[in-house]
Amino acid sequence: MNCSCALKILEIGQKKSEELKVEMNIAVVDCGGNLLSFLRMDNAWLGSVDIAIKKAKTAVFFNMNTGAIGEISQPGGALYCIEHSNGGLITFPGGIPIRDAEGKLLGAVGVSGSTVEHDHNVAEACVNGWMESST
Repeated sequence: MNCSCALKILEIGQKKSEELKVEMNIAVVDCGGNLLSFLRMDNAWLGSVDIAIKKAKTAVFFNMNTGAIGEISQPGGALYCIEHSNGGLITFPGGIPIRDAEGKLLGAVGVSGSTVEHDHNVAEACVNGWMESST
């Protein structure tokens, strides 16, 4: 994952957000959880800046979608209270790992600014669009 790839992912996410008529914050991190690029669309919620970044970091730290982590971190779940680790994680949809064609973890995207369904849809469009453009 490099800056050029990350900027392409932001472009894809912005386009999907515009299709949905939502203003999003979109973060892309590398495989170490380091921020590579970030987009705050006009009028996107300021409170969602941190959430988007933490969704991306959470997805890369655990190499899984944040929504999946949320399912197993409920009371009684195997990862209950995990959101308090690593300086704070986000365990609801909108963070998705980015992998190459062989499945190697390259980084992750995190999206926040609307419903969790829209957040996830935009993140999914980012990953799928990037995969299509990189083949």
